Amino acid sequence: KRVEHARMHAKHRGHEAMHAEMVLILIATLVVAQLLLVQWKQRHPRSYNMVTLFQMWVVPLYFTVKLHWWRFLVIWILFSAVTAFVTFRATRKPLVQTTPRLVYKWFLLIYKISYATGIVGYMAVMFTLFGLNLLFKIKPEDAMDFGISLLFYGLYYGVLERDFAEMCADYMASTIGFYSESGMPTKHLSDSVCAVCGQQIFVDVSEEGIIENTYRLSCNHVFHEFCIRGWCIVGKKQTCPYCKEKVDLKRMFSNPWERPHVMYGQLLDWLRYLVAWQPVIIGVVQGINYILGLE
Repeated sequence: KRVEHARMHAKHRGHEAMHAEMVLILIATLVVAQLLLVQWKQRHPRSYNMVTLFQMWVVPLYFTVKLHWWRFLVIWILFSAVTAFVTFRATRKPLVQTTPRLVYKWFLLIYKISYATGIVGYMAVMFTLFGLNLLFKIKPEDAMDFGISLLFYGLYYGVLERDFAEMCADYMASTIGFYSESGMPTKHLSDSVCAVCGQQIFVDVSEEGIIENTYRLSCNHVFHEFCIRGWCIVGKKQTCPYCKEKVDLKRMFSNPWERPHVMYGQLLDWLRYLVAWQPVIIGVVQGINYILGLE
């Protein structure tokens, strides 16, 4: 070991300046990439979201096949097949009346599963760090692998389903006509119609519904409670589907147990950058180092 250590130092002697240059290239590339991505997102959000979603969907598949993670590949194929069917239904014109509920139910189910999976994975990692895995006679490496795997599954599919849900929400709402991403809606919204799904509202805001309640935003527009929660939590929208007034999420989710879901959604938005764009940025850095002859 001493001989190998000495050989390694001899091989890399004088490379300190080169390593410092590589670190500077990495930092500069990260800063420039972040500025470009922010500008792209602000100026052309639709193309940015589509490219990001495609990378979120494809990049992990490359590593999965390369590293032979067959369990992840099977789950990825099942998720992709059902999501493709749901997305196909959401983008059809004319829109079937039952489609909005189907779309929000599917993505809300994946959202809840990913949330629970991420929490269990995080707890498993924490238990392993504190040595509690020894109480169950589980090896630290096995417990840590289990926790990290669950954490990865939860965060990855949580990000992916929210991006697909946002795209489907835009298509459905635009097709129904009470929502337009840019411009005025093509239909006038009455008090008895939900702008998210386009269906009638039968329960008054002041009444307690048997199956579902009705919710009124601060702009006085009313919606099915299930629809507006799906619009905000799953579809990542924070404005009224009709007049685009900002939604007060704190008032909507007054229950303290529901507020972590909003924070979880914000965490997923931040992780999207790491999964979709970080591998691309690292690849650009490696390309620059190769061109400059840095090892």
